[in-house]
Amino acid sequence: MKKWYVLNTRPKKEFQVEKLFIEGGFNVYNPKYKQDNQILPFFAGYGFVQFEFPSQYQMVKYTRGVKRIIGNEEGPIPIGDEVILVIKAREKNGLIELEKYGIEPGVGDEIEVAEGPLKGLRGIFKKEMKAKERALILLNYVTYHGRIIIEKKRIKKVLK
Repeated sequence: MKKWYVLNTRPKKEFQVEKLFIEGGFNVYNPKYKQDNQILPFFAGYGFVQFEFPSQYQMVKYTRGVKRIIGNEEGPIPIGDEVILVIKAREKNGLIELEKYGIEPGVGDEIEVAEGPLKGLRGIFKKEMKAKERALILLNYVTYHGRIIIEKKRIKKVLK
């Protein structure tokens, strides 16, 4: 029976290892995220591969770019399918979504501006703009009541 295992790859070889396992017909998972318009491995130096132990162990262990399979003296230690599912649940369009300031706000949520010249101001999340990177918020500050459009990455949901 095939189980998931954690691979430790050689430095900067995560994508090469992923490609080799795909070409070899293995089920492999290399979570990725985007930073500064560059796709990077979410777990630098690590990845996941599904194989049968012990029959496919040597093939996996000696794949170019693999440093080791995480385990102990008895062999590799399998991880549950739920670990992979939990990580994949954080993906949007094949990339892990990084939450800079915690939970993403929804319409009607109280928010706080977390950075920039308006830092500390609170308001209500009114709607997400078409650009998906901006949001319309209603500000209530002392005697000022107004609407602003702000980059979504600059706000955070206020937890009660």
